[in-house]
Amino acid sequence: MGADGKLGPERLTYRDAGVDIEAGEKAVDLIRPIAESTFGPGVLSGIGGFAGLFGLKELGYRDPVLVSSTDGVGTKLRLAFLTGRHDTVGIDLVAMSVNDVLVQGARPLFFLDYLATSRLEPGRVREIVSGIAEGCRRAGCALLGGETAEMPGFYAEGEYDLAGFAVGAAERSRVLDGARTAPGDVLVGCASTGLHSNGYSLARKIVFERLGLSADSPFLGSTIGEILLEPTRIYVKPALEILAGEGGEGVRGMVHVTGGGIPGNLPRALPAGCRAVVDAGVFPLPGIFSFLAAEGGVPAPEMYRTFNMGLGFIMIVAPELADRAVRVFAEHGIDAWSVGRVEAREGTPQVSIWGIRSA
Repeated sequence: MGADGKLGPERLTYRDAGVDIEAGEKAVDLIRPIAESTFGPGVLSGIGGFAGLFGLKELGYRDPVLVSSTDGVGTKLRLAFLTGRHDTVGIDLVAMSVNDVLVQGARPLFFLDYLATSRLEPGRVREIVSGIAEGCRRAGCALLGGETAEMPGFYAEGEYDLAGFAVGAAERSRVLDGARTAPGDVLVGCASTGLHSNGYSLARKIVFERLGLSADSPFLGSTIGEILLEPTRIYVKPALEILAGEGGEGVRGMVHVTGGGIPGNLPRALPAGCRAVVDAGVFPLPGIFSFLAAEGGVPAPEMYRTFNMGLGFIMIVAPELADRAVRVFAEHGIDAWSVGRVEAREGTPQVSIWGIRSA
């Protein structure tokens, strides 16, 4: 007999199982104007349909190649949970995919996100999606759609996961695959904004387990939580400006420095017969990396293959383009330096880093 005194099982609703359809609908209403604020030429549909529509003809492509990439934010989300701040991890989410699309010489066109959580809280969803929209604005692409999933019992209360993907396009003749990289080319390195979205399992182990710090512990004029939450830099607009400007054909390749650091990512833009030599003494080492190395007792080679160590992006260019590339990045507020060169490879490691700084 059910609780209502009638025969048969107690009547249940989806809300009784932990899924609030009304909350989901409210979340969509809140995020619709945020997403639509990123729309531009090429967007052919609004938010709320089964799929998003985007037209390449509207952007003037003649022989386009589509370029796509997908990623998440990883354990950096733990910092959002600890601090209660959720408006920056969306920028990280977009950055990880649009920077990957960019290195192929493509312009990011649109982004879609997936948010799964134990319980949909419309205000928090709005905060997260606001960050995603900000990332899209920084990349000059549209937040074309997305999906939210309420999964009670699957995620811990108050926690969530994020994933997403970007789609870009490039003229077939301008796709970059590193094949044109040659000895004598210059490496232009661009400053990161900290850890970006890699190495957080090690960073958290040092900061919170070994040292016992809290997210609001003072650090470098801020708090350790805020320093670690600093969002991943998006390099799209200055890089596309360099590609489209005078001498842009001198861009040989580009590298997004993510997991694996400089030695793990540079080879992806080098032909087999080339190697890259990087001078680590040319660019500053942000204090967070020195701190992690010293307090964690992490050897320098391990630091360089785990973290970006201050370089979030590398553009490989013909020598005559190097100065202009540095200047354009600077005009967009991004410090950049000529950090090395490409040489012929003769049985040597494909990436050599000079001037490695230890703790």
